[in-house]
Amino acid sequence: MARTCPFQPPARYAELRAATPVAAARVWDGSRTWLITRHEHMRALLADSRVRIDPARLPRLSPADGAAEATRSLLTLDAPDHGTLRRVFIPEFTVRRVRAMRPGVERIVDGLLDRFDTLERPADLVAELALPMSTLVICELLGVPYEDHAFFQSRSERATRLMGDDESVTALLELRDYLDRLITAKAEAGTPGGGVIGTLTQGLRSGELTHADVLDNAVLLLAAGHETSAAMTALSVLTLLQHPDAWRELTENPALLPDAVEELLRHLTVADGLRRSAAEDIELDGHTIRAGDGLVFLLASGNRDEKVFPSPDVFDIHRPAGRHVAFGYGPHQCLGQNLARLELEVTLGAVLRRLPGLRLATDVDALRVKEDSAIFGLHELPVTW
Repeated sequence: MARTCPFQPPARYAELRAATPVAAARVWDGSRTWLITRHEHMRALLADSRVRIDPARLPRLSPADGAAEATRSLLTLDAPDHGTLRRVFIPEFTVRRVRAMRPGVERIVDGLLDRFDTLERPADLVAELALPMSTLVICELLGVPYEDHAFFQSRSERATRLMGDDESVTALLELRDYLDRLITAKAEAGTPGGGVIGTLTQGLRSGELTHADVLDNAVLLLAAGHETSAAMTALSVLTLLQHPDAWRELTENPALLPDAVEELLRHLTVADGLRRSAAEDIELDGHTIRAGDGLVFLLASGNRDEKVFPSPDVFDIHRPAGRHVAFGYGPHQCLGQNLARLELEVTLGAVLRRLPGLRLATDVDALRVKEDSAIFGLHELPVTW
């Protein structure tokens, strides 16, 4: 179901939610799966120990799908291995640790906005702010040299293409090969340096982590964190430009930004189509989900569920939107969600403060959306100021 509007999920989502919230479906290879569209069902299933993430059993969305089966990342492991690995990574993403990153993120964003006085207008907000911001932040987080930022931008964008074609697989392998060499170099160095990779390579010496543990999760954090933050930044700016009252209110009262960020995460839901499988039979809403059946969670539908969010298609920065499922739910909920919130809050706050006259330089209908990506977003966002 193609998503063609920057602000709305496919219309079919609402139809399924109303008529068949647990809908039987088949993917390209004929495997039976279920589309889950209601908020309550998502939270129940994603917290259910009978629902698994084993890549070998997930519904495959294309013939090339399944490249992650040999990895040991947080997105490919079930309990107990997942919990053991996650506990090692959690200290790097706590609220306290992420809060300590705020001055660095502010410097990155201000440095990028400083360049806007020299840019030709209109300029592309994706290329000039969203992508470099997310790249700089994730490279600083991991301890990756920024001189490789152009390489990471291109490979991360290609690696998240939905269809898993040869080009996306090649991009993922190139990212993996680079990080493999970086981890080896840091592990062999007497002082591995800062960043998550530097910290985690210390676990290699103690035997707490394997090289594959560090590598697979570095690839995950780099590719997923880069693309999602860039997509959310550009779409969030566009959303605020389309809601001038919200723009004005946030400019006058920046204290509203944290709530506005939660509403933007709910309203936009750039990461959709979360996949799982059933390890045992599960009864849900009058249906029997059989062991081995696939599950596809339409998170954008859950975040538009009328039973949880009144007038869900309305963008409202005063809405209590904290129950959204934009980061998933349950034991595999996004580890980087605190960092994602910080990036959005800092970047949007700086744009509102420093570019008060920002405006769209084309019609919304002319914007090209990413229909072929696992992360929804914009190819470009022409703006002037």
